[in-house]
Amino acid sequence: MAPTGLFQGLADMAALPPQAARLFLLGLAPVCLWVALSDLRAMIIPNRAVVATFALFVVLGPWVLPWGSFGWQLLAMPIFLILGILANAMGLFGAGDAKFIAAAAPFVWAADARLVGLIFMANLLAAYLAHRMAKHTALRALAPDWASWDAGAKFPMGLPLATSLMIYLAIASL
Repeated sequence: MAPTGLFQGLADMAALPPQAARLFLLGLAPVCLWVALSDLRAMIIPNRAVVATFALFVVLGPWVLPWGSFGWQLLAMPIFLILGILANAMGLFGAGDAKFIAAAAPFVWAADARLVGLIFMANLLAAYLAHRMAKHTALRALAPDWASWDAGAKFPMGLPLATSLMIYLAIASL
């Protein structure tokens, strides 16, 4: 069934080749779920998850991306790592978040930056509201030991970061 309406409009905005997006999504979905759940549970994005994210790009990228674009996409990682280190030093987010953003950056086509920004903003708002509401309802009893419930003003950014990457890849795969 072909996408219609909003999903078709978003899919038309995506520049990442759909076949590449499908294969990236297939490999990254379990890692992204690991990132989100780890951050909710312990307020930590494991380094192994960051390495797995980047390794998936290095292994799949040369096979699924158009010739010549792999290196350009790979260049996003050190750029975003430097920006992430600076943002972490300013206290904007945690080191794990910075490392995950850098590892995920090569998966995002530069032409899709606006689309990813829109996805992330909407997803961040939804994740924040859902987390804060669940924290103050009976839903909290489903995972009573999660560190994110008692993290004060801190928020597990791994949740919206990882799910935004999955949403982007899902849209691009249409």
